[in-house]
Amino acid sequence: MQTRTLSNGLALTELGLGTAQFGNLYRETTDAEAEGAFATAWQAGIRSFDTAPHYGLGLSERRLGALLRTKNRDDFVLSTKAGRLLVPNPGGEGHRDTDSGYDVPATLRRQWDFSADGIKRSIDESLERLGLDRIDIVYLHDPDDHGGPAMEEALPALLRLRDAGVVTAIGAGMNQSAMPAEFIRRYDIDVVMLAGRYTLLEQGALADLMPLAVDRGVGVVIAGVYNSGLLSRDRPRSDAKYNYETAPAELVARAHRIADICERHGVSLPDAAVAFPLRHPATVSVVVGGRTDEQVRGSVERYLRPIPDALWDDLRHEGLIPQ
Repeated sequence: MQTRTLSNGLALTELGLGTAQFGNLYRETTDAEAEGAFATAWQAGIRSFDTAPHYGLGLSERRLGALLRTKNRDDFVLSTKAGRLLVPNPGGEGHRDTDSGYDVPATLRRQWDFSADGIKRSIDESLERLGLDRIDIVYLHDPDDHGGPAMEEALPALLRLRDAGVVTAIGAGMNQSAMPAEFIRRYDIDVVMLAGRYTLLEQGALADLMPLAVDRGVGVVIAGVYNSGLLSRDRPRSDAKYNYETAPAELVARAHRIADICERHGVSLPDAAVAFPLRHPATVSVVVGGRTDEQVRGSVERYLRPIPDALWDDLRHEGLIPQ
């Protein structure tokens, strides 16, 4: 497992494990499944792990923290997120958090808070759930509708915490590229987690974030490489998801065109989807989710699969990836 390094020296493995599934994303994940997924990732050399309070109302952090506590703290890089506090939810007893996509008891609820105090409280509570002495990377989590507080309070608070040594690296995790690009222009952040906007299917982030990140020495962690499932199979199904909704027919057709070229080179569509973002100099890691050891093993195999340069040449020639 190769590593790439942020400008501050923090090294991330090229393949990272995202743990939304450890928070019972869409359905229950058993403790045994989470333990198996983690063990397979660790055995394969993955040393970058991502979580968030949002994932299962803290369940993902608790599960991941318990697993990471069995390892030497200096042997892995841990990222979590801030911006949503978990507060009591009176009346939530007997209900599930399924409206937010997680099959967990709804005894807590998420409360947006990008104030300086809210960011510090979020980190303190994450440390408590994780049971660890430090967090390596803290991302602002989806501040799309909170740009003002994120820019004026949250990022300055994270900068102070980084300067004090509380965290090693700071940034933002989002499904868009414009706002994190503005964060880079205005603040000395270290890393951005970008979901879905720089993939084999679409490369909108080339218009702003990716070249700026290279210019400013900011690392980009790519998530959502399968665009919510459209690129996760050798051939996309007609009801495949894109951005968590049914994919438009034109995108399904585009994915089939990419798959045609992949097949000619003996490469699967998901193999190419994992490899593509790592070709950009701004990319420091690709994070994939995994519920079971089998799913993680599949992602590792995709990462290790050799991809011929001729595949990228043909995709460029057909106008399916940029020149």
